[in-house]
Amino acid sequence: MSMSTSTEVIAHHWAFAVFLIVAVGLCCVMLLGAWFLGGRAKGRHKNTPFESGIDSVGTARLRLSAKFYLVAMFFVIFDVEALYLYAWSVSVRESGWIGFVEAAIFIFVLLAGLVYLVRIGALDWTPARSRRTHINPETDSLTNRHTQDALNPSASSKAISE
Repeated sequence: MSMSTSTEVIAHHWAFAVFLIVAVGLCCVMLLGAWFLGGRAKGRHKNTPFESGIDSVGTARLRLSAKFYLVAMFFVIFDVEALYLYAWSVSVRESGWIGFVEAAIFIFVLLAGLVYLVRIGALDWTPARSRRTHINPETDSLTNRHTQDALNPSASSKAISE
């Protein structure tokens, strides 16, 4: 006694239908159980945001610089590439010298990309207006004069009298 093809298809569909009914029913039972068993306490501060014992101040809508997202993408990219290197390190004996050369090329390309990112300033967090420029005391007379004044107050009075 063999089952026909249509009977087998119906049996598979019934199995899937039973699975769906059980899954949806289990979700409904859990949601209803939480609703019936959950607390219903009302309070003045019940619905206010609260984190780490501190009331929230200001808005949660912070405007972040695009550089933040750029650095986050670089992190994800280099993190995924580290996973590739981990997979390679597990099979290093099977891959032999050819695998070693390929991994070395892969690491070289990663380092070249990282050097490029550093050179174009993609990993700089500080805005351009707040970066400190290096001041050379020998060429900057104002800075040099203030430094001399701080070191030798009597020299500043001579410079003023001249």
